[in-house]
Amino acid sequence: MSPFFVMSLLFGLIFGQAASLCAPSEYTIHVEKRECAYCLAINTTICAGFCMTRDSNGKKLLLKSALSQNVCTYKEMLYRTALIPGCPLHTIPYYSYPVAVSCKCGKCNTDYSDCVRERVRTNYCTKPQKLCNL
Repeated sequence: MSPFFVMSLLFGLIFGQAASLCAPSEYTIHVEKRECAYCLAINTTICAGFCMTRDSNGKKLLLKSALSQNVCTYKEMLYRTALIPGCPLHTIPYYSYPVAVSCKCGKCNTDYSDCVRERVRTNYCTKPQKLCNL
């Protein structure tokens, strides 16, 4: 291996995280329940951005721990609850949603994140819309 290749590899492993652009980003969630008269548009923040990933082409040369597929995920989050308007008395009119406080590049945790890229856009309203700014 050439010294240039080794230095490039070490530089990428050490400073790869510093080049990542992962931060809270504004996002609108549309929430509706079948029993309720309105769709609620909630403005929140999610983690979005670019994280350095190491290509597995060199997997024979590197340890498995060096071959990571990082995603932009929550470092710190909190949950807020919104009231969906126009719900009958027998329906629970509340919806809890996450708010990203800070983000990091790391492994995707399926306990609180959708780790698969959504292919079909389903974030829209089919009922009259109300806006919720919390």
